Amino acid sequence: MHYLVLLLDLGGTFVFAISGAMVGIRRRLDVFGVLVLSFAAGNAGGITRDLLIGAVPPAAIADWRYVVVSVVAGLITFLWYPITNRFGREVLWFDAIGLSFFAVAGAEKALAHGIHPMMAALLGMLTGIGGGILRDVLVSGIPTVLRADIYALAALAGASVVVSAHYLGIPPTVAAVVGGVLCFVLRFMAIRRGWHLPTAWSAQDVPSPDPARPENENG
Repeated sequence: MHYLVLLLDLGGTFVFAISGAMVGIRRRLDVFGVLVLSFAAGNAGGITRDLLIGAVPPAAIADWRYVVVSVVAGLITFLWYPITNRFGREVLWFDAIGLSFFAVAGAEKALAHGIHPMMAALLGMLTGIGGGILRDVLVSGIPTVLRADIYALAALAGASVVVSAHYLGIPPTVAAVVGGVLCFVLRFMAIRRGWHLPTAWSAQDVPSPDPARPENENG
């Protein structure tokens, strides 16, 4: 169990760190800013999870491998960005993969610490969305989880599979694979098909801008 969670955690850290670095480069941050965003995106969810379940100090701080993985992912993305930028929606795909890794890893680690099944599923979801939230906040953006088609729900579905499998006696590795695939497929289909949860406003309901106030006016 320990090695499975570690593998999933490091895998999620790597791909989320790449997505963080890509966002940083697109916002024209320098190399230090890109690496900060890489670490934040790759580790914020796991740190939050560990603090909530009492696994202190958090693995991302106690284990040097998390920092190294984040820095390597950030540097690879920074140095070879002209190549990686040729792929159209790479941030979304890396984000979806990281979401899947972290959702199942978070649920597995919460269960290993004796957390109630329902809360373990929620902690799996939190692990998946935490890094993306901090990444978006640091670049002054609305967090993806608050506006994406299906994001947190996909993480919750994957984490719920892990929790259910735990009580059905299904091996953790099988549960992690099935839960991760379900999470990724839901996110993939949401991106490709535009699946989304209901919102309070539809496009035609949004009030038109005040014609007396220019859209580019500050304040």
